[in-house]
Amino acid sequence: MNHSIETQWMGKMQFNCLVNGHTIIMDAPERVGGEDNGPIPKPFVLTALSGCTGMDVTSLLRKAGKEVSSFDIQVTGELSKGAPMEYTAVHLVYNFKGKEEDQAAALAAVTDSQEKYCGVSSMLKKIIPVTWDVVYNDAIIFSNKTNAAA
Repeated sequence: MNHSIETQWMGKMQFNCLVNGHTIIMDAPERVGGEDNGPIPKPFVLTALSGCTGMDVTSLLRKAGKEVSSFDIQVTGELSKGAPMEYTAVHLVYNFKGKEEDQAAALAAVTDSQEKYCGVSSMLKKIIPVTWDVVYNDAIIFSNKTNAAA
């Protein structure tokens, strides 16, 4: 199985990508010659990571018969100082709100996503540290920041 996309230059700094029948617009800010019609490309790596792990977590919670009232993920990519500008580390914060009895299931779902299922995270971990915190009802219940390996 392969994934394939098409990318077309639309003028100036804008590129439109066709991904599974969906158009994604990438552009640059006006200060560098674009028209700011879409995000710059690099954050799409972080977007792919959040979507991959987020879908894992929601699927695993559903399979476990658990529900949370809200769930969001913040992803931060630390950029190198010189060219080529690249991510040198990534950190995710998984934020859940829900019943206390579902806290362990949320943590297990994140752990399984990060250790078994998320292909984007797996690829990134081969080249940079990927760390994460799990916050449940506004309290940090897990952090692997100190144990992360490059």
